[in-house]
Amino acid sequence: MKEFQIVKIDPSGARRSRFHTERGVIECPAFMPVATRAAFRVALPRDIAATGTQAILVNTYHMFLGERYKNVKRAGGLHTFMAWKSTIVTDSGGFQVFSLPDAQLTEEGVYFNASQKDEAKLFISPEISMEVQKELGANLIMAFDQCIEYPANREKTLEAAERTTMWAERCKKCKLGKGQKLFGIIQGGIYLDIRKKSAQSITALDFDGYAIGGVSVGEGLEWLKKVVQFTSPLMPQDKPRYLMGVGLPQDILESVEREMDMFDCVIPTRYARNGTLFTRKGKIRIMDKKFRKDRYPIDTHCNCYTCQNFSRMYLRHLFFAKEPIGEVLASIHNLQFYQDLMSDIREAIEGGCFQDFKAEWLARYNKQ
Repeated sequence: MKEFQIVKIDPSGARRSRFHTERGVIECPAFMPVATRAAFRVALPRDIAATGTQAILVNTYHMFLGERYKNVKRAGGLHTFMAWKSTIVTDSGGFQVFSLPDAQLTEEGVYFNASQKDEAKLFISPEISMEVQKELGANLIMAFDQCIEYPANREKTLEAAERTTMWAERCKKCKLGKGQKLFGIIQGGIYLDIRKKSAQSITALDFDGYAIGGVSVGEGLEWLKKVVQFTSPLMPQDKPRYLMGVGLPQDILESVEREMDMFDCVIPTRYARNGTLFTRKGKIRIMDKKFRKDRYPIDTHCNCYTCQNFSRMYLRHLFFAKEPIGEVLASIHNLQFYQDLMSDIREAIEGGCFQDFKAEWLARYNKQ
C-alpha cells in the first residue's frame, strides 16, 4: 500500500488524496489545528477529536524552551504526554526563532533569547531541530528553514532560500525514529524565480513530502494565490503538499484549487477566544448587541456540541461574564466548522464539482 495516494483530481486541479502515517490516515485536503505547547487552547483533546480532526500541529520552538522535550521523552512522546492518539506534525521552530528581534544568524544555526529576561543565549540548528522533533515523537517532521518577514528585499530573500536548502541537506542526514516522515520546505517570498530555484533544490533531496513556507506573513490573498499557483506545479505529484500557516476559509479554498493537500493555522481557536465565530453565512461577533436575545445556535447547520446545546445569547452571556467555558464552546464550534468545510471540499472534489462548490460557498459566506 502506498503511503500517499491520489484518490481523485477535480477538473479545476484540486486533489482528493489520502496520506497514511504511523498514527492513521489523513484524508486530504485536511486542516490541522495547532496545539502550540502540546495543548489546545481552551479545549480538550477528546473535543478536538470529536470534530473529525485527523492530525494536529505542535510547535517545536515552544517545546524546545526549557528543554520541555526531555519531559515529553520521559512520558513516552507527545501522543502519551498530551493524550492525542492520531497524527502529530511538528514544525521546525524556524518561524518563531526568526521572528525574535535579537536572533543572531550563523551558517551553523541561530542564537536567540527566549525572552527579554533571559541573558543566556539559546541555540538551535538543523541537527538540534531534528533531534528535538525526533524526541517529541512526531509523525511528520519539518526540515529547519529560514522564514523571512514580508516585505523583504530580493537579496535577503535569495539568501534565506539558499540557506534553507543548505540546512535541508543537513536535516536529511539526520537519523529519525521509526515511521517518522520528513518534509522539506520551499521558500522564496514573493519572488517567483527564487521560488523556482528553491523548489528545484528542495525536491531534488527527495523528502517524504513538501511544504510551501513564507506565504502567511502578511503578503495578502492575491500574492498567496500567485505564489501557490506558480509553486505547486514544481512539486512532485506523488507526494503530499502542505501549505504552512494558512487558515482563513477563503485562503484554503483558493489553495485547494491550486493543488494543496494540507493546512494548519491558529485562526479557528484564536478567533474563538476573541468571540469571533465562523458560520456558513460568514463570521459573527458573538458580543454584538443583536445577539442578546438570540435563541438560535451559532450555525443552524452545525452539529457540534456547542450548536446542539447552546444559543447565541448564552454564548454572548458567557463572554460578557468572562466565563472560560465561553471560549471552550466557541473553540469547539470553530474547529467543527473547519472540519466540516474540509469534508465538504473532499466531497466536492470526489464529485468533480469543486469550482461550483467554491463559488457557491464563497457567495453564501461573503453575503453579510
